[in-house]
This record gives sequence, C-alpha cells and structure tokens, in this order.
Amino acid sequence: MHKPIVKANILLIEDEENIRVFISTTLKNQGYKITTASTGKEGMHLSASICPDIILLDLGLPDMDGMEVIQKLREWTATPILVISARSNEHEKAHALDLGADDYITKPFGTVELLARIRTSLRHSSQMQDMSSIHPKPYHHNNLTINFEDHVVTLKGNIIHLTQIEYKLLTLLARNSGKVLTYTSIMEKIWGPYTDNNNQILRVNMANIRRKIENNPAAPEYVFTEIGIGYRMVEGD
Repeated sequence: MHKPIVKANILLIEDEENIRVFISTTLKNQGYKITTASTGKEGMHLSASICPDIILLDLGLPDMDGMEVIQKLREWTATPILVISARSNEHEKAHALDLGADDYITKPFGTVELLARIRTSLRHSSQMQDMSSIHPKPYHHNNLTINFEDHVVTLKGNIIHLTQIEYKLLTLLARNSGKVLTYTSIMEKIWGPYTDNNNQILRVNMANIRRKIENNPAAPEYVFTEIGIGYRMVEGD
C-alpha cells in the first residue's frame, strides 16, 4: 500500500502583481499548491481558512506592514513564515526574525534559492512536528485507524480520503479522544482567531467526515455531538 503524496500548500502574500504571478507560476510548475493574497488582511484570513504549510510574506503591503502580519500570525499559528522583501537592512531582517519569521530572502532573488529556502522551511517544520508529537501511537477503535505519523486514515483497512481540513479536524479530536472539545476551541485551533464566529463551516466539515467514517451518520460510533457545546471522539482501544 503506497502512502498518498500530499503536495505542500503555500500561501503567498504579495501586493506586486508581476512578482505574485512569477512566484505562483514557478511554484505551480514545481507541483506546489499556491494561494495568493495582495493585502495583509486578506492574507491573514486565508491563513486561517486554508491552513497553509508555509507562508511567503512580503513586508511592503498596501494596508498594513508585514511586520504586523507576522506578529498577528504568531499569536495563533506556528506555520513557517518566509519573508520575501526588498528591505535589505540587517535591522529589518533581525526584527522580522525576532517577531517569529523563520527565514528572510531579499529581492531580487533567484528561483533556485527560493525553492531551496522553501524546502528547508518545510523540512524543518516537519521535523519540529515529529519532535513535538514524539510519534504518538495510532488511534484505533473498532474498524477505524488513524496513523498520525503517516497521515493516513483507514476504515476496515481501506484508505479514507479526507480534505486537509477534514484530516486536521479528525486528528484534533482523536488526539483528545474521550474529551469534549468546544465549538470555539475547535474553530480557533483549525481556522484561527480570525475566522467568523459562525460555526456553520465546522458543522459542514463534520458532516462530511461522518459520511466518510460512520456506518450510519445519524447514529455515530466514533464522533459524537455534545449539543450546544462541541464534539467528542470515542476513546481509542
């Protein structure tokens, strides 16, 4: 059984259209999934909604300084941030890194260097996640198995294909199995504090998950709704 290959999801926050198109085209040609934003506010909302694997951030944005974007992102996410900026001053670089950026590349830059920096940031992020999780043992209950290390979910031995958000939701519940997670806490952990208070998007994703893993979604055996509070996943075996 081959593990499905998941392409890295990259968010590019850059206001200059020619640079945005150049970077997007370059990354798409390398097999990356790319989402773009031209303002800081749009970038923060997208970072909460698509949960990117890495964020490429220009500092000279039209609505707010990129330094402020770094600060706000670091209030709730550890997603790698690679600054791409024309500011070459050492103080600017140090300030961005002190605020929480993972790397800094100065414009103009070559394609080879950009791709190398992205690979390095993604590799480091993956290593940090492995260290923090200390390879937790798979979740297993009845016919459902979640292998956290391989990012694979199986039901009766068959791989269940989940979207990125669905997988993050399911693993969040599985890592906290037996506990009730409130709607608010789930929304903040998955979509960040900049998401709307309306939890309809959470309900839709949970309904999709249940259709994929439950024999009868109306009478679940894995994920239960605590009316008016949140969700609870049954403890693993």
